Amino acid sequence: MVLVDTSVLIGFLKGKSSDKVKLFKEILLRNIPFGISPLTLQEVLQGARTENDFYTLKQFLSSQRIYYLDNEAETYENAARIYFELRRRGVTPRSTIDILIALTAIDNNLLLLHDDRDFDAMAGQLSDLRILNKLY
Repeated sequence: MVLVDTSVLIGFLKGKSSDKVKLFKEILLRNIPFGISPLTLQEVLQGARTENDFYTLKQFLSSQRIYYLDNEAETYENAARIYFELRRRGVTPRSTIDILIALTAIDNNLLLLHDDRDFDAMAGQLSDLRILNKLY
């Protein structure tokens, strides 16, 4: 199963043709199960430019599977610890939301499909973070 990050979803919705968007299109064609995090839901919706865009995006996103994190207090503490440890190792993610999305993939045992260099840097330091780069 695959967790699709905001970076890929926005590229897909904008009609871009990056390698990761092409990979997402292949996931759709093959009916491979995927989902998003609630943070991706928020990030995509907050990018809407018009009321109609917001409504259309909300309809599309509400039809997707949402993967949640358990135990919110512990999750945020874990996210802070991961950020702290990554920074100590010379990797400073640009977004704390990316840490939570990575944790969503890890906690739900999902492959992460992204188009954001921060996740590759994190994956080099977090052995449980599995990145989807190609389909077999």
